[in-house]
Amino acid sequence: MSIVDTLKEVHFFSNLDVKELEFLAKFSRKRILNEGEILFYEKEKPHYLTLLLKGTLKVFKTDNKNNEIVLYRFKPKSLVAEMAVLEEIPYPASAIFESDGEVLEINFEKFKNNFLSNPDVAMNFFKSLSQKIKNLEDVIALNVVLDSTSRVAKYLCENEEALSMKHTELSKNLHMTPETLSRIFQKFVKLGYLEKEGKLFRIKEREKLTYFFE
Repeated sequence: MSIVDTLKEVHFFSNLDVKELEFLAKFSRKRILNEGEILFYEKEKPHYLTLLLKGTLKVFKTDNKNNEIVLYRFKPKSLVAEMAVLEEIPYPASAIFESDGEVLEINFEKFKNNFLSNPDVAMNFFKSLSQKIKNLEDVIALNVVLDSTSRVAKYLCENEEALSMKHTELSKNLHMTPETLSRIFQKFVKLGYLEKEGKLFRIKEREKLTYFFE
């Protein structure tokens, strides 16, 4: 698929006409990355506005004890780290692909000079920034404000795929030991909020789980 055809499918650029899309495509490029490949490193200087087209991209930081803190997992089609590009500051975190993926990289200086004056594009851009602020608020709530039980309840309610994850993997996302996570799951099962079906779990009482974090 050509870059112009790709841009046509992205809601972010839905208000641009064909000539504008063709012009935008001239300073855009596609990159294919493999699972486990780094898209960018923390403190690296950004030059491109990055749009995730395919795959799952994990954005994370590492603390002074070498513990990984997952800030967000991006799904197609979303902008990634546009605040760093806009503010011309180094990336505040690193990003790695958890699956094979593809991105569209747009020269930001040319994009800013030619498209940010378009009210529709500007509005979509700042809506995306607003969503990033909400994501950050969720990370703070999950890792600072909530206790371990509330943290698990919130994560399960907001990330349905977490119920099929291995406890070793899920515990890393929640920054707790697998043993602590297992005890909380057992607690929810005893309370009737979760139900175990074979090796998997499903939420039985979603509303009651929300009491832990709302």
